[in-house]
Amino acid sequence: MPLGKRLTELAVEEVSKAVLGREVEVKLLLATLVSGGHALIEGPPGLAKTTLAKAFAKALSLKFSRIQFTPDMFPSDVTGTLIYNPKTNEMETRLGPVFANIVLADEINRAPPRTQSALLEAMQEGQVTIGAETHALPKPFMVIATQDPIDTEGTYPLPEAELDRFTIKIEMTYPSREVEAQLIDDHAMTADAVDQVLSKDDIEALQSRAAEVRVASDVKEYMLRLSEATRRNPAIRLGASPRATQTLAKLSRAWAAIHDRDVVTIDDVKFLATFVLPHRVFAIRGNPRDIIKKIIDETETPFLGRM
Repeated sequence: MPLGKRLTELAVEEVSKAVLGREVEVKLLLATLVSGGHALIEGPPGLAKTTLAKAFAKALSLKFSRIQFTPDMFPSDVTGTLIYNPKTNEMETRLGPVFANIVLADEINRAPPRTQSALLEAMQEGQVTIGAETHALPKPFMVIATQDPIDTEGTYPLPEAELDRFTIKIEMTYPSREVEAQLIDDHAMTADAVDQVLSKDDIEALQSRAAEVRVASDVKEYMLRLSEATRRNPAIRLGASPRATQTLAKLSRAWAAIHDRDVVTIDDVKFLATFVLPHRVFAIRGNPRDIIKKIIDETETPFLGRM
């Protein structure tokens, strides 16, 4: 079996030991990791957001760290701090839990914006500054953040700048009746049942494949049309940035790579845009995801435009 499909099926099979009916979400997380990005998972309590993130991380032979965000947290609780050592009479650096390959930022919107923003430098530049020193984060590096809906009591909305750092936003919905029936029967499903099946070398191999994936001129044109449409839409006060377009291209390459294809298709872009763009646009009215879906439906593809 080709490399991409084999590794993807391994990841899906292992995570399914802990979370049922989330095959698409696992593929999205894997593609996000391959693209060098980060993921935000949102949904009401009880939908296994944390379990999904933990199970995915455990399926990888990478260093994992979990940070439980709370209202009384400080930025240094995430990144690290300088501590005085009385024996040497010097300040020593104590690295925070962000120094891992996969970082689970659990219930990130339970912490105030100042603490949330501690992840900005890490997510954008792959480094953390503590005092006057800059420390590189391990590679690969991925933040998987979970959050409750913003109207839930005791939550703080993520700043726009931080939302823009997340490659995708996955909105967890209730499982199907069939899946929920299985959950009743199999009450022992936890992330502890998941084995490590993907190595760092596997991830690097997929990243090398993704770097070789081509984006044809008509596909690039379609990406540009989507981004431009968000900036003209009267229901949106702030459209997709150039970073959003670039992120969509990177994720599309990774998505093609895990499916063993050497080119990105317009169907790839249409599917992934619903995860990449909604949290990057700020609507005056209406649901951003619904607006993006409508833009996708109404945006003419370059190929069809030549027919």
